[in-house]
Amino acid sequence: MINNRIYEKRRAAVARALKAAGGGIALLPTAPEVPRNRDSDFPYRHDSYFYYLTGFSEAGAWLAIEASGKSTLFCRPKDLEREIWDGIRLGPKAAPAALGVSQAFSVEALEKTMPQLLTNQPAVWFPFATHKGLETQVDGWLNQVRARVRFGAECPGSQHDLCKVLDEMRLVKDSHEVAILRRAGKISAGAHVRAMQTSAALLRDGVKGGLREYHLEAELLHEFRRHGSQFPAYGSIVAAGANACVLHYRAGDAELKDGDLCLIDAGCELDGYASDITRTFPANGKFTPAQRTLYDIVLAAQKAAIAVTRPGKRFTDPHDAATRVLIQGMLDTGLLPKAKHGKVDDVLESGAYRQFYMHRTGHWMGMDVHDCGDYTEPRSKATLQTDALGLQVMRKPSRILRAGMVLTIEPGIYVRPAKGVPKEFWNIGIRIEDDALVTAKGCELLTRGVPVDADEIEALMRD
Repeated sequence: MINNRIYEKRRAAVARALKAAGGGIALLPTAPEVPRNRDSDFPYRHDSYFYYLTGFSEAGAWLAIEASGKSTLFCRPKDLEREIWDGIRLGPKAAPAALGVSQAFSVEALEKTMPQLLTNQPAVWFPFATHKGLETQVDGWLNQVRARVRFGAECPGSQHDLCKVLDEMRLVKDSHEVAILRRAGKISAGAHVRAMQTSAALLRDGVKGGLREYHLEAELLHEFRRHGSQFPAYGSIVAAGANACVLHYRAGDAELKDGDLCLIDAGCELDGYASDITRTFPANGKFTPAQRTLYDIVLAAQKAAIAVTRPGKRFTDPHDAATRVLIQGMLDTGLLPKAKHGKVDDVLESGAYRQFYMHRTGHWMGMDVHDCGDYTEPRSKATLQTDALGLQVMRKPSRILRAGMVLTIEPGIYVRPAKGVPKEFWNIGIRIEDDALVTAKGCELLTRGVPVDADEIEALMRD
């Protein structure tokens, strides 16, 4: 059952934003169905912006919100024959009561009705660059309005990106969203626990053809679905041995062997919201000394990042804190020889650490696993700076963290074979990732239902 009040409040906030900007109308389609092959589609997944404002997950729908607060939904009409094949449709007659919108029409009336809604509006808002062909479609409706100006119709005089409004709204999660994110994190943590224990058991007891990455992927997917998750939030990464040094590796058929590390980056999607967890563990349940050395460095880096994830800090502060710990570990282990690279500040300036740590420590998370929202402070002044390529760019200060924001914290170390790199660390890839909700005094980790301490991981896998 859809909680109308949640979505009514969000649509009202959009209407207030339009009114504050001088009035107008906002238009938003949901995602289209995507063919997978000749006779079937990929599993349907709604557009996140559209779902955020409606809670409606049927394909083919549109939403219009006016500055006055009036909302109009277009959806597929009732069709008994198609419903036999594809499932029950809500239909426009039931939509106002079910979704709390002001009025609803069949999507078959879209081309006729939308120009009427656009007439005499001062501005039109729609998401830029998110739906292919949307600009052309809006232009077609506007041209129909312009064709009637001699009869007194007025055409919207400006067009604006609706994402600018919605991104700011979605960046700070409400209690409804936080509750779902907690549940998603709990389900995903349980899946990681299952994969760890399965890995140790199958290596101990044996499995025909060897333990493969896809075996552990299957355990993840089973646990996601068993607890009500509708989808994986993204393609699960299950990387054995050297594969863990490939950042976006997909679970394949590589064999996990005794003594290998396994990196799993996987999370479920629950009721439209993502989770995102990474754990790295010994396939047989016991870290080697070299693996443990690097693992403890990454874990210390994550702890340093967690400590500065709180209101008033900048989005970049966790990354900066983690990077300093990682660099010190690289110097201490000889990954970066001190005689050549100097101290932590020297390595930061040279960027030599990027050989082993080449990504950021986090990203926004919510309805999308890499969620929307500016990473810089919107109302701050930009200054001229030089980027990593030596180009001059205008940059604003990093975003100030506020309670209700959700971000990942995911430092790592990836050691590929290379001249001058100690061989005991070759082909070790480690990442540790949790989802952090910024709270009034610090942050809450939503995904700690799966162990992160090396001793606790070994104990779990012994069990």
